[in-house]
Amino acid sequence: MNIIVTIKQVPDTNDVRIDPITGTLIREGVPSIVNPEDRHAVELGLSLRDEAGGGKVTVISMGPPQAEVALRQVLAMGADEAVLLSDRAFAGADTLATACTLYHAVKKIGVFDLIICGRQAIDGDTAQVGPQLAEFLNIPQVTYSVGARLENSKTLLVKRMTDVGFQTIAVPLPALVTCLKEANRPRIPTLRGCMDAYRERPFHVWDASYIGAPVDDIGLRGSPTQVRRTFQPSPRGNGFLLTGDAQDCVLRLVGLIHERGLV
Repeated sequence: MNIIVTIKQVPDTNDVRIDPITGTLIREGVPSIVNPEDRHAVELGLSLRDEAGGGKVTVISMGPPQAEVALRQVLAMGADEAVLLSDRAFAGADTLATACTLYHAVKKIGVFDLIICGRQAIDGDTAQVGPQLAEFLNIPQVTYSVGARLENSKTLLVKRMTDVGFQTIAVPLPALVTCLKEANRPRIPTLRGCMDAYRERPFHVWDASYIGAPVDDIGLRGSPTQVRRTFQPSPRGNGFLLTGDAQDCVLRLVGLIHERGLV
């Protein structure tokens, strides 16, 4: 089973800096991590590969050269191959331009059975790239997955979370699934896995020309979203905890609400 997992390297900080001209994140000099839900997507891909009795998990990330660190981390988890999409032409991409870039990379890879993405990245919280990639590829998609298993070689059973409970959906392959953190517990890389991530596992760096991505459709030039204003929200004030008898707490809370003019 050939599985592609998309991951993103995101800032590991609450002190996010914004470029005042482009409205995009300034990533230079900021510690980064693998986007949390993407680690669960990798684990789901590895589990399905093992369930199928073989195949390959290829991990793709679009980003600057330092995104190699994130890819090496998931190679250490057990992914078979990694592709870094790195080119100045990719910079400043919104979700649509990002999905377009990933689409061309997937087409370059060729045959696949399944694509898995984290639901959303913590630096954007849009949850759009996965569904947009599925639309570019014209394949079925299932979002908000909390688990999946193979029914047969051509069908995947996906359990997804909804506002009122759970659904189990049979989706024909090839397909795309977006994954929630509730899906699994990502495995911890072994020492052997860490060594193989740097010595044995194939690692590729592809630019825009190699994947055949038109420069007008990618990066800032290919992004229809325009950021008009950016700002950092003010920190919230300190909270407080009411303890004691429930009825007494309610009366005190009502008094505080009136005292602060909240009603």
